[in-house]
Amino acid sequence: MSEPQQEKRGTRRFSLRLPVSIKFSNGGIREVAAETKDVSARGVFFFMDQKIEEGSNIEFTLTLPPEITLTESIRVRCKGRVVRVEAQPESKVGIAAVIDQYDFVAEA
Repeated sequence: MSEPQQEKRGTRRFSLRLPVSIKFSNGGIREVAAETKDVSARGVFFFMDQKIEEGSNIEFTLTLPPEITLTESIRVRCKGRVVRVEAQPESKVGIAAVIDQYDFVAEA
């Protein structure tokens, strides 16, 4: 009989479908649009049309809407790394990434 899998998440995760811009190196710097599934203080899970290798460094920018910030929209630029890659239906790829650093970006 197998033991139930213990929850590994250390922070609360919020189900948020937000547009996100992902920058990564794949023989050169690439930038692609994606959409988050959920976000926490330490990580993010998002869907995109192409695969990024596990362990890859990424930079991404997402905009937290007023419903979350309770003020105006806030853009957050994050640096992190891919910790899990999951094939999804309809040729999408699910990417789990840990956030190593983040900065709030002033609106232009």
